[in-house]
Amino acid sequence: MQPIIAIEKLSKTYQSGLKALTGIDLNIRKGEIFALLGANGAGKTTLISIVCGIVTPTSGRVSVDGHDIQRDYRRARSLIGLVPQELTTDAFETVLATVSFSRGLFGKPKNPALIEKILRDLSLWDKRNARIMTLSGGMKRRVMIAKALSHEPSVLFLDEPTAGVDVELRRDMWAMVRAMRETGVTVILTTHYIEEAEEMADRVGVISRGELILVQEKAELMRKLGKKELLLHLDKPLADIPPGLETFALRLENDGSDLVYVYDRQSEHTGLATLLRALADTGVRFRDLETRQSSLEDIFISLLKDAA
Repeated sequence: MQPIIAIEKLSKTYQSGLKALTGIDLNIRKGEIFALLGANGAGKTTLISIVCGIVTPTSGRVSVDGHDIQRDYRRARSLIGLVPQELTTDAFETVLATVSFSRGLFGKPKNPALIEKILRDLSLWDKRNARIMTLSGGMKRRVMIAKALSHEPSVLFLDEPTAGVDVELRRDMWAMVRAMRETGVTVILTTHYIEEAEEMADRVGVISRGELILVQEKAELMRKLGKKELLLHLDKPLADIPPGLETFALRLENDGSDLVYVYDRQSEHTGLATLLRALADTGVRFRDLETRQSSLEDIFISLLKDAA
Protein backbone atom coordinates (compact mmCIF):
# COMPACT_ATOMS: atom_id res chain seq x y z
CA MET A 1 0.00 0.00 0.00
CA GLN A 2 1.32 3.44 -0.93
CA PRO A 3 2.04 5.54 2.18
CA ILE A 4 -0.07 8.66 2.64
CA ILE A 5 3.16 10.59 3.39
CA ALA A 6 6.53 9.59 1.94
CA ILE A 7 9.66 11.42 3.12
CA GLU A 8 12.95 10.58 1.41
CA LYS A 9 16.45 11.76 2.37
CA LEU A 10 15.07 15.02 3.72
CA SER A 11 17.55 17.61 5.04
CA LYS A 12 17.30 21.25 6.05
CA THR A 13 20.15 23.66 6.76
CA TYR A 14 19.21 27.26 7.54
CA GLN A 15 21.23 30.26 6.34
CA SER A 16 22.71 30.58 9.82
CA GLY A 17 24.35 27.19 9.27
CA LEU A 18 22.01 25.37 11.66
CA LYS A 19 21.37 21.82 10.49
CA ALA A 20 17.77 21.32 11.53
CA LEU A 21 17.23 17.99 9.73
CA THR A 22 19.63 15.40 8.37
CA GLY A 23 18.67 12.55 6.02
CA ILE A 24 15.13 11.89 7.25
CA ASP A 25 13.44 8.82 5.72
CA LEU A 26 9.90 8.14 6.90
CA ASN A 27 6.72 6.59 5.51
CA ILE A 28 3.43 7.26 7.27
CA ARG A 29 0.51 4.94 6.64
CA LYS A 30 -3.03 5.96 5.78
CA GLY A 31 -5.30 5.98 8.83
CA GLU A 32 -2.63 5.67 11.51
CA ILE A 33 -1.87 7.89 14.48
CA PHE A 34 1.84 8.65 14.43
CA ALA A 35 3.48 10.36 17.40
CA LEU A 36 6.70 12.28 16.80
CA LEU A 37 8.64 12.77 20.02
CA GLY A 38 11.66 14.95 20.59
CA ALA A 39 13.08 17.62 22.85
CA ASN A 40 12.82 21.33 22.09
CA GLY A 41 14.94 22.11 19.03
CA ALA A 42 15.08 18.47 17.90
CA GLY A 43 13.54 19.29 14.50
CA LYS A 44 9.88 18.33 14.96
CA THR A 45 8.38 21.64 13.86
CA THR A 46 10.83 22.01 10.95
CA LEU A 47 9.84 18.57 9.69
CA ILE A 48 6.13 19.37 9.91
CA SER A 49 6.66 22.77 8.24
CA ILE A 50 8.41 21.15 5.27
CA VAL A 51 5.69 18.52 4.81
CA CYS A 52 3.07 21.29 4.92
CA GLY A 53 4.95 23.37 2.35
CA ILE A 54 5.75 26.22 4.74
CA VAL A 55 9.53 25.66 4.75
CA THR A 56 11.60 24.67 1.72
CA PRO A 57 13.96 21.72 2.26
CA THR A 58 17.65 21.91 1.41
CA SER A 59 17.46 18.46 -0.16
CA GLY A 60 15.18 15.45 -0.30
CA ARG A 61 11.60 14.82 -1.33
CA VAL A 62 8.18 14.81 0.32
CA SER A 63 4.96 13.54 -1.23
CA VAL A 64 1.43 13.49 0.15
CA ASP A 65 -0.76 10.73 -1.31
CA GLY A 66 1.60 10.67 -4.31
CA HIS A 67 1.67 14.45 -4.83
CA ASP A 68 5.06 16.13 -4.51
CA ILE A 69 4.83 18.97 -1.99
CA GLN A 70 6.98 21.25 -4.15
CA ARG A 71 5.99 20.35 -7.72
CA ASP A 72 2.28 19.90 -6.94
CA TYR A 73 1.95 22.14 -3.91
CA ARG A 74 -1.71 23.10 -4.25
CA ARG A 75 -2.97 19.53 -4.53
CA ALA A 76 -0.67 18.20 -1.80
CA ARG A 77 -1.50 21.02 0.61
CA SER A 78 -5.24 20.59 0.06
CA LEU A 79 -4.95 17.15 1.66
CA ILE A 80 -3.38 18.52 4.86
CA GLY A 81 -4.85 20.13 7.95
CA LEU A 82 -2.38 21.84 10.29
CA VAL A 83 -2.83 22.89 13.90
CA PRO A 84 0.33 24.87 14.71
CA GLN A 85 1.69 25.63 18.17
CA GLU A 86 1.02 29.36 17.88
CA LEU A 87 -2.48 30.73 18.34
CA THR A 88 -2.63 32.84 15.16
CA THR A 89 -6.33 33.60 14.74
CA ASP A 90 -8.14 36.67 13.40
CA ALA A 91 -9.05 38.29 16.69
CA PHE A 92 -11.98 40.39 15.38
CA GLU A 93 -13.64 37.59 13.39
CA THR A 94 -16.36 35.41 14.86
CA VAL A 95 -15.75 31.70 15.34
CA LEU A 96 -18.24 30.71 12.65
CA ALA A 97 -16.88 33.21 10.13
CA THR A 98 -13.23 32.26 10.50
CA VAL A 99 -13.87 28.50 10.30
CA SER A 100 -16.14 28.91 7.26
CA PHE A 101 -13.56 31.19 5.60
CA SER A 102 -10.82 28.59 6.13
CA ARG A 103 -12.88 26.06 4.20
CA GLY A 104 -13.30 28.54 1.35
CA LEU A 105 -9.54 29.12 1.15
CA PHE A 106 -9.17 25.55 -0.12
CA GLY A 107 -11.80 26.03 -2.79
CA LYS A 108 -14.36 23.88 -1.01
CA PRO A 109 -18.06 24.67 -1.50
CA LYS A 110 -20.06 25.94 1.45
CA ASN A 111 -21.21 23.21 3.80
CA PRO A 112 -22.95 24.71 6.85
CA ALA A 113 -23.92 21.28 8.20
CA LEU A 114 -20.29 20.14 8.26
CA ILE A 115 -19.09 23.35 9.90
CA GLU A 116 -21.81 22.99 12.54
CA LYS A 117 -20.77 19.39 13.24
CA ILE A 118 -17.10 20.37 13.64
CA LEU A 119 -17.99 23.21 16.01
CA ARG A 120 -20.31 20.99 18.04
CA ASP A 121 -17.69 18.22 18.28
CA LEU A 122 -15.24 20.78 19.67
CA SER A 123 -17.80 22.34 22.06
CA LEU A 124 -17.67 25.59 20.06
CA TRP A 125 -21.21 25.80 18.71
CA ASP A 126 -22.45 27.93 21.61
CA LYS A 127 -19.52 30.31 20.89
CA ARG A 128 -20.08 30.46 17.13
CA ASN A 129 -20.99 34.15 17.14
CA ALA A 130 -18.34 35.19 19.66
CA ARG A 131 -15.34 37.20 18.47
CA ILE A 132 -12.15 35.20 18.85
CA MET A 133 -10.47 37.97 20.86
CA THR A 134 -12.99 37.30 23.66
CA LEU A 135 -12.19 33.58 23.96
CA SER A 136 -9.94 31.85 26.46
CA GLY A 137 -6.68 30.23 25.35
CA GLY A 138 -8.26 26.78 25.39
CA MET A 139 -11.19 27.95 23.27
CA LYS A 140 -8.81 29.62 20.79
CA ARG A 141 -6.99 26.29 20.50
CA ARG A 142 -10.31 24.62 19.66
CA VAL A 143 -10.87 27.22 16.92
CA MET A 144 -7.45 26.40 15.42
CA ILE A 145 -8.42 22.73 15.32
CA ALA A 146 -11.79 23.56 13.73
CA LYS A 147 -10.06 25.65 11.05
CA ALA A 148 -7.70 22.75 10.26
CA LEU A 149 -10.63 20.35 9.89
CA SER A 150 -12.88 22.67 7.87
CA HIS A 151 -11.69 21.49 4.43
CA GLU A 152 -11.92 17.77 5.31
CA PRO A 153 -8.20 16.91 5.13
CA SER A 154 -6.86 13.38 4.69
CA VAL A 155 -3.89 14.17 6.94
CA LEU A 156 -4.00 16.20 10.15
CA PHE A 157 -0.87 17.57 11.82
CA LEU A 158 -1.18 18.47 15.50
CA ASP A 159 1.93 20.35 16.61
CA GLU A 160 1.89 20.36 20.43
CA PRO A 161 -1.92 20.67 20.30
CA THR A 162 -2.61 20.51 24.04
CA ALA A 163 0.29 22.59 25.32
CA GLY A 164 -1.10 24.87 28.00
CA VAL A 165 -4.72 23.76 27.68
CA ASP A 166 -7.08 22.36 30.27
CA VAL A 167 -7.68 18.69 31.00
CA GLU A 168 -11.18 18.81 29.50
CA LEU A 169 -9.89 19.95 26.12
CA ARG A 170 -7.17 17.31 26.22
CA ARG A 171 -9.81 14.61 26.73
CA ASP A 172 -11.94 16.09 23.93
CA MET A 173 -8.89 16.10 21.67
CA TRP A 174 -8.12 12.47 22.34
CA ALA A 175 -11.71 11.45 21.59
CA MET A 176 -11.74 13.54 18.41
CA VAL A 177 -8.45 12.08 17.16
CA ARG A 178 -9.69 8.53 17.66
CA ALA A 179 -12.91 9.34 15.82
CA MET A 180 -10.99 10.82 12.90
CA ARG A 181 -8.78 7.75 12.68
CA GLU A 182 -11.93 5.64 12.38
CA THR A 183 -12.91 7.64 9.28
CA GLY A 184 -9.50 7.05 7.66
CA VAL A 185 -7.82 10.36 8.54
CA THR A 186 -4.10 10.08 9.24
CA VAL A 187 -2.98 11.99 12.35
CA ILE A 188 0.60 13.07 13.04
CA LEU A 189 1.06 14.30 16.58
CA THR A 190 4.00 16.06 18.19
CA THR A 191 3.78 16.42 21.93
CA HIS A 192 5.65 17.02 25.15
CA TYR A 193 2.93 15.09 26.98
CA ILE A 194 4.25 11.61 26.43
CA GLU A 195 1.12 10.12 27.99
CA GLU A 196 -0.72 11.40 24.90
CA ALA A 197 1.51 9.35 22.64
CA GLU A 198 1.20 6.37 24.95
CA GLU A 199 -2.58 6.73 25.01
CA MET A 200 -3.23 7.29 21.30
CA ALA A 201 -0.34 6.45 18.97
CA ASP A 202 -0.08 3.39 16.74
CA ARG A 203 3.59 4.12 15.98
CA VAL A 204 6.20 6.32 17.58
CA GLY A 205 9.11 8.17 16.00
CA VAL A 206 11.89 9.74 18.07
CA ILE A 207 13.85 12.65 16.61
CA SER A 208 17.05 13.98 18.18
CA ARG A 209 19.28 16.77 16.85
CA GLY A 210 17.63 16.62 13.45
CA GLU A 211 18.00 12.86 13.02
CA LEU A 212 15.22 10.28 13.21
CA ILE A 213 16.77 7.80 15.61
CA LEU A 214 13.89 5.35 15.87
CA VAL A 215 10.52 4.49 14.33
CA GLN A 216 8.63 1.62 15.93
CA GLU A 217 5.18 0.25 16.56
CA LYS A 218 4.34 1.55 20.03
CA ALA A 219 3.46 -1.85 21.45
CA GLU A 220 6.60 -3.42 19.99
CA LEU A 221 8.77 -0.56 21.26
CA MET A 222 7.48 -0.99 24.78
CA ARG A 223 7.87 -4.76 24.53
CA LYS A 224 11.48 -4.58 23.34
CA LEU A 225 12.79 -1.65 25.34
CA GLY A 226 10.48 -1.52 28.31
CA LYS A 227 11.88 -2.70 31.61
CA LYS A 228 9.85 -4.16 34.41
CA GLU A 229 10.17 -3.39 38.09
CA LEU A 230 9.41 -5.66 41.00
CA LEU A 231 8.15 -3.52 43.88
CA LEU A 232 8.46 -5.13 47.32
CA HIS A 233 6.50 -3.56 50.17
CA LEU A 234 8.68 -4.27 53.19
CA ASP A 235 7.56 -5.29 56.68
CA LYS A 236 10.01 -2.77 58.15
CA PRO A 237 11.67 0.24 56.46
CA LEU A 238 15.37 -0.02 55.56
CA ALA A 239 17.93 2.77 55.86
CA ASP A 240 20.28 1.16 53.30
CA ILE A 241 20.52 -1.84 50.99
CA PRO A 242 21.63 -4.72 53.29
CA PRO A 243 25.02 -6.43 52.80
CA GLY A 244 24.70 -9.41 50.49
CA LEU A 245 22.27 -7.66 48.14
CA GLU A 246 24.74 -5.28 46.48
CA THR A 247 24.96 -7.38 43.32
CA PHE A 248 21.28 -6.78 42.50
CA ALA A 249 19.93 -3.63 40.79
CA LEU A 250 18.02 -2.50 43.87
CA ARG A 251 16.89 0.87 45.15
CA LEU A 252 14.82 2.05 48.09
CA GLU A 253 11.69 4.18 47.71
CA ASN A 254 9.03 5.64 49.97
CA ASP A 255 11.45 6.39 52.85
CA GLY A 256 12.85 2.87 52.75
CA SER A 257 9.48 1.15 52.95
CA ASP A 258 9.67 -0.19 49.38
CA LEU A 259 12.46 -2.10 47.67
CA VAL A 260 12.57 -1.92 43.86
CA TYR A 261 14.27 -4.41 41.55
CA VAL A 262 14.64 -3.57 37.83
CA TYR A 263 14.84 -6.42 35.34
CA ASP A 264 14.51 -7.15 31.63
CA ARG A 265 11.41 -9.23 31.10
CA GLN A 266 12.74 -10.40 27.71
CA SER A 267 15.81 -11.93 29.33
CA GLU A 268 15.96 -15.69 29.78
CA HIS A 269 17.26 -15.13 33.31
CA THR A 270 15.41 -12.36 35.13
CA GLY A 271 17.10 -13.09 38.45
CA LEU A 272 13.82 -12.96 40.34
CA ALA A 273 14.18 -16.37 41.98
CA THR A 274 17.77 -15.64 43.00
CA LEU A 275 16.73 -12.28 44.47
CA LEU A 276 13.91 -13.78 46.53
CA ARG A 277 16.29 -16.41 47.95
CA ALA A 278 18.84 -13.70 48.78
CA LEU A 279 16.18 -11.63 50.55
CA ALA A 280 15.24 -14.63 52.70
CA ASP A 281 18.90 -15.32 53.50
CA THR A 282 19.49 -11.72 54.64
CA GLY A 283 16.31 -11.60 56.70
CA VAL A 284 14.50 -9.00 54.61
CA ARG A 285 10.77 -9.64 54.86
CA PHE A 286 8.04 -8.16 52.71
CA ARG A 287 4.28 -8.11 53.11
CA ASP A 288 3.31 -7.68 49.45
CA LEU A 289 4.79 -7.30 45.97
CA GLU A 290 3.75 -5.95 42.59
CA THR A 291 5.26 -5.36 39.16
CA ARG A 292 5.42 -2.12 37.15
CA GLN A 293 6.05 -1.71 33.43
CA SER A 294 8.26 1.09 32.12
CA SER A 295 6.29 3.93 30.59
CA LEU A 296 6.88 5.37 27.14
CA GLU A 297 8.43 8.38 28.91
CA ASP A 298 11.06 6.15 30.52
CA ILE A 299 11.90 4.65 27.12
CA PHE A 300 12.02 8.09 25.45
CA ILE A 301 14.44 9.46 28.05
CA SER A 302 16.63 6.35 27.70
CA LEU A 303 16.75 6.68 23.89
CA LEU A 304 17.76 10.34 24.07
CA LYS A 305 20.54 9.50 26.53
CA ASP A 306 21.82 6.81 24.16
CA ALA A 307 21.71 9.26 21.21
CA ALA A 308 23.56 12.03 23.06
